[in-house]
Amino acid sequence: MHIANFAEGGQFEPRKIAAVLRTSAEEVALTVGLNKDALQRRVRIQSDKTQRRLRELVEVLNKVEPRFGSELMAYAWYRSEPLPGFDGRTAMQLVQEGKAQQVLEYIDAVDAGLFA
Repeated sequence: MHIANFAEGGQFEPRKIAAVLRTSAEEVALTVGLNKDALQRRVRIQSDKTQRRLRELVEVLNKVEPRFGSELMAYAWYRSEPLPGFDGRTAMQLVQEGKAQQVLEYIDAVDAGLFA
C-alpha cells in the first residue's frame, strides 16, 4: 500500500482505500473510529481528524503488508488479531481509541525481534 496511491490533491481519498481493501468507505470510517457519515461530505473528509485517522490506517497496513503478502491479509490482521500486551485489543481497536502510535511502535518492536 503506497500512500501516494490513496491520495488525491494532497488528501487521502477514502474511496480509493476502500477499493483496494474491497470494502465500503463507510466500513473504512468505522474501522478507524469515525462515524460512517464522516466520509460522506467533502468538508468532513478534509478535516484534520479524518485525514489523520485515514493516514494512520494506511501507515499500519503499510508496515504489516510485507509480512502478510497482500493488503487484504494485512487488513484482516488489523481488524481481527489481538495484540499481546494490549488486553486483547486489535490494531483496529487501538486506532479507534486514538492509539495508532502505540500500534506502530509495537510493529517496530516485533520487527526488531523484541516480541515473538
